[in-house]
Amino acid sequence: MSQPTTEGTQTRLPLPEFVTLAAMLMALNALAIDIMLPALPRISEDYALASPNDQQLVVICYLLGFGASQLVYGPLTDRFGRRPVLFLSLICYAMAGVACVLAPSFEWLLAARAFQGASAGGSRVIAVSAARDLYSGRAMARVMSLVMMVFMSAPILAPWFGQMLMQVMDWRGIFWSLAGFGAVMFVWVLLRLPESLPADRRSPLNPSSVFGNYRKVASTRETLGYTIASGLMFSAMMSYISSSEQIYHDVYDTGDWFPLWFAGAAFAMSASNLINSRLVERLGMRRLAHTALIGLVGVCLIHFLIALQGPVPFPVFYTLILLEFFMMGFQGPNYNAIAMEPLGRLAGSGAALMGFASSFVSASIGGLIARTFNGTLTPILFGHLIVTTLALLAVAITERGRLMSSQIRD
Repeated sequence: MSQPTTEGTQTRLPLPEFVTLAAMLMALNALAIDIMLPALPRISEDYALASPNDQQLVVICYLLGFGASQLVYGPLTDRFGRRPVLFLSLICYAMAGVACVLAPSFEWLLAARAFQGASAGGSRVIAVSAARDLYSGRAMARVMSLVMMVFMSAPILAPWFGQMLMQVMDWRGIFWSLAGFGAVMFVWVLLRLPESLPADRRSPLNPSSVFGNYRKVASTRETLGYTIASGLMFSAMMSYISSSEQIYHDVYDTGDWFPLWFAGAAFAMSASNLINSRLVERLGMRRLAHTALIGLVGVCLIHFLIALQGPVPFPVFYTLILLEFFMMGFQGPNYNAIAMEPLGRLAGSGAALMGFASSFVSASIGGLIARTFNGTLTPILFGHLIVTTLALLAVAITERGRLMSSQIRD
C-alpha cells in the first residue's frame, strides 16, 4: 500500500484544510460552467443567436481554453513552484470574469470565456500537482476522493446560486460573482497555502526540457492510457452538462426545477467519491475503477436501448442518469492517482498533459455529442454508450486485458 510521500511534508497543511482548499481551487472550473447554465437562454436571447444549440458554445469555448492552457501551466509550475503560478492564474481568472461582463458581442463573450477557461487551468494543474507532491498511490487516491467529494458542492450549489442571481440581476451578475470568487481564493492561497515543491526538485524551463518532460509523460503507459480513458468518459459528462438545460426545459418541461435535477447528479458523484475514499486503501484503485467502468457501460447500454423504444419517462431517465454519474465518481480520483503514480518529479507536467488531453477530448467530443441534440434523448445517449465503451477499451489495452486482476498491484 502506498504511503504519503516525504517530500514537502514540512510545509503540509492540515488534511481537512488542504482538501477544502484543493477542492475550491478545482471548483473555480466547475463554478464557471455550472453557475451560468440557468442563464444560457437569456444569453441566447440577448445576442439573438440563430440556433439554440449555439448557446452551448459558451461552455465549449471555456473548456477548450481550460484544456489548452494546462500545457503552459505544467512546465511553469515545475520551474517556479506552485504558489507563484497559482497567483497568476487567480488574478487572470478574476480579470476574465470582468471581461465577460463587458463583452459587447457574442464573439467577444466566447473569447472572454476561453480566457476564463485558460485562467482556471492553472488552479486545476496546481491542485493535482500539490496533491502528488504530498501523497502517492492509494493515499493520493483517498485524498483526491475527499477533494472530489468536497468539490461536488460546486455543481450542487452553483445552478441554484445562478438562478437566484438571475432573479435580481441580469446574466452579467454571474460573471461578477465569479470574479469575486477568484479574488477570495487569491487571498486564501496568499495567506495559507505553503509551497509544496522545494527548489531542489524543480525542473529547468527550456524547450528541450519541456518537450522532454512531456515526452516522458506521454510515453508512460499508465499515464497515457488512463488519460485517454478519462477524456472519453468525461465526454459523456460534458455532453450532458452542455445539453442539460435543453433536456429539462424542452424534453421534460421541468425547467423550473433544473437546479434540483442538476444537483442530483452531483450528489450521486459525491456519494461514490465518499465510498471510494473509504474503500480504496483496502481494495485498490484499479479494482474499484474497473468494476465501476464496466457498470457504467452497462447502464449506458440499457439507457440507450430504452430510448430506442420511444420517449423515456422522466423517472426512468433520471434514475439512469444518477446511476451513470454514480459510476463516474469512481473513475476520476482513481484515474488521476494511477496516472500520476509513476511521474514523481514530473507531477506538474503530468497533471498538465493529463488535464489538457482529458479536457480537450471531453470538450471536443462532448461538444459534438451535445450538438446532436434534436429534441430527443437518443443521440445523446448513443454518444454516452460509444464514449464509455471506448474508455473501457482504452483501460483494457492499458492493463493488457487484466481488468481487476489480482496480479495488478497499486
